[in-house]
Amino acid sequence: MIAEDQKQLGILSLSEAINLARARGVDLVEVAPNANPPVCRLVDFGKYRYELAKREKESKKHQHANRVKEIQLSSQIDPHDFKVKLNHAIDFLCEETKVKITLRFRGRENIHKEFGFQQVRQFIDDLKPYAHPDSEPKLIGKNITVMLSPLPRSKRARNPNQVDQPAAASSPAAERPPQQHIEPLRPVPVQRPEAEPSAASQGGFVNNPFSQLQVGENA
Repeated sequence: MIAEDQKQLGILSLSEAINLARARGVDLVEVAPNANPPVCRLVDFGKYRYELAKREKESKKHQHANRVKEIQLSSQIDPHDFKVKLNHAIDFLCEETKVKITLRFRGRENIHKEFGFQQVRQFIDDLKPYAHPDSEPKLIGKNITVMLSPLPRSKRARNPNQVDQPAAASSPAAERPPQQHIEPLRPVPVQRPEAEPSAASQGGFVNNPFSQLQVGENA
């Protein structure tokens, strides 16, 4: 039995260990079931799980640092290919991964090795915001090699290849303008012109042949 302060309490029976854990208000956790006898600890189980998760995170971080990705160059590399390989190296370094640069000479390229060193040094200079070389580039056989280690996160530039996530969009209801209260349309009475009273409605003839006849006063 191991107490909260890492002190050993000796060998206890299961009932004694449970009663001791209840008396201290902690949990009884078996940490080494294959030991003889099994090893238990008096701990806060929530805190114990937090410590385990923290240890796993630290171990994964070291595993990333120990991984190595290789980038192969050539002394006659195209500028576009150079840029693509540079972006790959930046991605690896921002993931806490070392990058090994290798440049291999082929055929007549062995005559002018200075061009190869020029490409490697240019590659290292472009990666200065993200990594530092472990040593100077070395010529081994027909290859130039150099290892780059990522800078600490606090001193390393941000990865330009990662686009920032857009801000959370507001709900569609919030984006809509406030709706104005519109009264329903009501039918408007149409004012029609009053029809002139016809002769028939006035009690006369419709086609009176004497209506235009002027009668003199002495007639």
